[in-house]
Amino acid sequence: MEEKTESRNPVTGQILGYTPLNTVEDVREAIRKGREAQKIWAGIPVKQRAKRMLPIRDYMVEHAEELVEIISRDNGKVRLDALITDVLTGPIMLSYYCKHAPKILADRTIWPGNIVWVNKITKLVRVPFGVVGIISPWNYPFTIPLHEVIIALLAGNAVLLKVATETQMVGQAFKRTIEAADLPEGLFHYLNLPGRVAGTAFLEEGVDKLCFTGSIPVGKWLMAKAAETLTPVSLELGGNDPVLVCEDADPYRAAMGVLWAGFSNAGQTCGGVERVYVHEKIYDEFLAVLKEKVDNLRVGYDEDFNADMGGMTTAAQIEVIKVHIEDALKKGARIAAESKVNNPGNHKNLIPARVLVDVTHDMLLMREESFGPIVGVMKVRSEEEAIRLANDSTMGLSASVWSKNLKKAEKIARQIQAGAVLINDHLMSYAMAETPWGGFKESGIGRTHSEFLFYEVTEPQVIVKDWIPFAKRDMWWHPYSKQLYDQILGTLHFLYGKGLGKRVKGLFKVMKLVPRMFTKE
Repeated sequence: MEEKTESRNPVTGQILGYTPLNTVEDVREAIRKGREAQKIWAGIPVKQRAKRMLPIRDYMVEHAEELVEIISRDNGKVRLDALITDVLTGPIMLSYYCKHAPKILADRTIWPGNIVWVNKITKLVRVPFGVVGIISPWNYPFTIPLHEVIIALLAGNAVLLKVATETQMVGQAFKRTIEAADLPEGLFHYLNLPGRVAGTAFLEEGVDKLCFTGSIPVGKWLMAKAAETLTPVSLELGGNDPVLVCEDADPYRAAMGVLWAGFSNAGQTCGGVERVYVHEKIYDEFLAVLKEKVDNLRVGYDEDFNADMGGMTTAAQIEVIKVHIEDALKKGARIAAESKVNNPGNHKNLIPARVLVDVTHDMLLMREESFGPIVGVMKVRSEEEAIRLANDSTMGLSASVWSKNLKKAEKIARQIQAGAVLINDHLMSYAMAETPWGGFKESGIGRTHSEFLFYEVTEPQVIVKDWIPFAKRDMWWHPYSKQLYDQILGTLHFLYGKGLGKRVKGLFKVMKLVPRMFTKE
């Protein structure tokens, strides 16, 4: 009997459907088919590959509301979150990547960097890895894999995709979306595997590159496993994002930014707001705005577009939130704002949005990734203190600085240890296809999005051509002699010797080297 994964709405408990469970043998066969299809696909010019993938954009636009509904029900987020962060960004990024892929992937000529290599011209070529394995999470189950799959395919690779077990209905919709493209049979494979199996299967069966988005512990394990075969990996891991609100910031805008970036998708965002450092001069005003907005945030099942925040996707993550709140309260924090939960249907996984104050860095809330609707707010006396606290973390995914003085804000941003720092906004750069996404420290290695992801899924190859094919040899070839030694040494003196006399003498020795290239010995 075929094993299947059951999908349920995490809020209502409604059964949404079933997805066949794949095996390690399926992975092996997918890689085999992918290798064959990739040979055909890589031979097609990039412009044509891009043209054949544009129907994906048309499919997303035509089926936008259907996709929003599937994402909302399968993940638990409200429909506007699904539309804004999962569906709207898709056609935008696809258009950008298809337009710019030919230029990004084009062969590039590198001219000689020194007169010694004047007869050499280099061409830099981007070579696809072959078969790329992609493992994506449940929090943004459509947009996260979309960036990686589209770029990997555009770059000439075959792709094996494994999405989270919790969001298989989104995965099936994603599969239909990619199948709208004109791809060779066997180039793209959607696989449903348990998380504990997928990474091992991908690596042991021989993917040429692995891209993973998920937790830090799993990312570290995959990196160690990949080391056994020296399989290159890209890891986009956790975040514990800080917000720095300067004394000259607009407290209203800053509070509204924290509200959205902290509580959209019920806070289940690796680049969402978790820690806020507010200058003491505007702390009270900022907190008053944030409290009012959070207290009135509508949490519930998104039935008639009457909810601002939906439910948590997993019960396990709710337990993490409980532990972090209990730890903070035990150590002296207090809840300054808390939304109500509208739950007449007694649905599951709906928890309030909360703001905690009087927090310190010995609390789990401020040191670990909460990945839920809680935000800690600290009062600081100076920008220097805020910078120090912001950098007091093992993670460095993204951050934000809020100030009316953009020059000062950029100066602060350059001191933050994070892969992306926004000024007077937070999180949204993930939606900008032209900007790289990834973090410092334990937030991962490598980058997704933009030209940087094209570089992650291709290898650089240099082809060096000697444009004087009638030369008999290079200056430094055999046979060796004391005379050749002196002439080569003269080259060094001609290029970098101190004093005109030394360089002129070196030049004469170099001139004696040139005829050697065109004679036989």
